Amino acid sequence: MSDDIKRVVTGKVRLSYAHLITPRAQKQGDKLKFSTTLLIPKSDVSTKQRIDAAINAAIQEGVVSKWNGARPAQPAIPIYDGDGVRPTGEYFSDECKGHWVMTASSEMKPQIVDINMNEIINPTEIYSGMYARVSIRFFPYFNSGKKGIGCGLGNVQKLEDGEPLGGRTNAADDFGGGGGYNPIPVQASNYVQQPINYPQQPTYNKQAPAYMQQPIYQQPVTKPMYPMQPVQLDPITGAPINGGVMGI
Repeated sequence: MSDDIKRVVTGKVRLSYAHLITPRAQKQGDKLKFSTTLLIPKSDVSTKQRIDAAINAAIQEGVVSKWNGARPAQPAIPIYDGDGVRPTGEYFSDECKGHWVMTASSEMKPQIVDINMNEIINPTEIYSGMYARVSIRFFPYFNSGKKGIGCGLGNVQKLEDGEPLGGRTNAADDFGGGGGYNPIPVQASNYVQQPINYPQQPTYNKQAPAYMQQPIYQQPVTKPMYPMQPVQLDPITGAPINGGVMGI
């Protein structure tokens, strides 16, 4: 283990916004980085204490190396209360409740191993919502007039699977556990559908001169189609009623 107090290996945390396979830029023009947000249970007091100590050590380093010997009154720190609000004033999402929330990033791709220290090759095994241990390191910065502490991403050890975050559903949720297709049954109608009778092509009287020929249309002859009356049954005898009175 490293003796660097600014480096921390967390306990069991949940990963959110995990971009550990392909780097991404936070906004247009930024450098591509690998990153993930750590959801640290508030019950893990040991990890929180070591993070606080690492942040204080990074502040002391910043006084000497970044901030010209003066400690900022309120240096920006990268850890937030998931039961509170974001720096933007918005509330954190539900999965953050009961956790400390912190994002770590790096330009270098982290090593990702399983619980037996085997490297994880399949990218589908790495996702937001899984549980892991993560190595992180805190460092001071002075950027665009802002003084604070950043969190660098080290390596990741996946501990177990968890419910995926991000609103994605699986096929079983969308289509049901049975997997069968059950079309809506079509109710049989009590009425006979009227046929559609299109007009026939005209025929001509071939005995008359051509200039006197008039088209003679043959009208289609169809029998009127009346709705079929539903058969009524006597509720007592169960026999069909043919014009009589029900029950007699």
